[in-house]
Amino acid sequence: TGVQTCALPIWSPLGALAVAAMLLATTGIALAFDDAKYPDLKGAWNRTGGAAPRFDTSKPRGLTQQPPLTPEYQALYEASLADQATGGQGSHTVYRCLAWGMPAMMNGYAPLHIVVLPETTYMLIDDGNDSFRRIFTDGRNFPEDAEPSFTGYSIGKWTDTDGDDRFNVLDVETRNFKGPRVYDNTGLMLHPDNQSVIRERIYLDKSDPNSLHDEITVEDHALTRPWTVMKTYKRDANPKREWREDVCVENNPHVGIGGDTYMLSADGYLMPVKKGQKPPDLRYFDQAKK
Repeated sequence: TGVQTCALPIWSPLGALAVAAMLLATTGIALAFDDAKYPDLKGAWNRTGGAAPRFDTSKPRGLTQQPPLTPEYQALYEASLADQATGGQGSHTVYRCLAWGMPAMMNGYAPLHIVVLPETTYMLIDDGNDSFRRIFTDGRNFPEDAEPSFTGYSIGKWTDTDGDDRFNVLDVETRNFKGPRVYDNTGLMLHPDNQSVIRERIYLDKSDPNSLHDEITVEDHALTRPWTVMKTYKRDANPKREWREDVCVENNPHVGIGGDTYMLSADGYLMPVKKGQKPPDLRYFDQAKK
């Protein structure tokens, strides 16, 4: 018993044919993937709704987003905006090169590249950091021991809603986060307990296959009710598009010390970001006596 090997030397023509046949046999499952059953999501997907990225693209940035925040988190958001108005960063965190995470990474700060495979749909985004999502569509449940992440753990299901034997909607649920996370760079923050549940319904527009919709609903303890927004992306179908690389730590002048933010000047010295800002505590440095 046991696996029988081919007696032909692999350098002979017949041996090469035998090896090729074995490879084809072992890759039969991969070859069986019928991408015609899935929507065509090739190309780069660019955000719509104007130049300023924000969570609800139907409304301007800031307080006019009218997020359904609890009174506590409404006050925190207003304080964040006030701090930014005086030169600070508020509760915005991505300036420190932290990942956007969910749901902010879907704001489309950079184009989305979507790759659909039978068991996983990938969303690749390069803004500040190389960010990507794995949306598992293989029927698994949420694991009990997965490590929390900014992106969270996403489980999705492709469905055929119009009965034409082709998938046209991807429903996704994402959990298991770590933070801090914000909705956008105005510092609109999610609750630090990171118990958010984010549900999405992703589909191409029926009348325009170059428009992709993502209906996002966030449940979070900083909200008084679930917050639902609709995002739409437009396709750039250029097959030779150049995908830029964005490395946040390159030339990042922001310096965080003791809970405060400073700037690094062009000549390499620490400088304040707000009028009257005190220098950092230098207790661990030997200081010359005055």
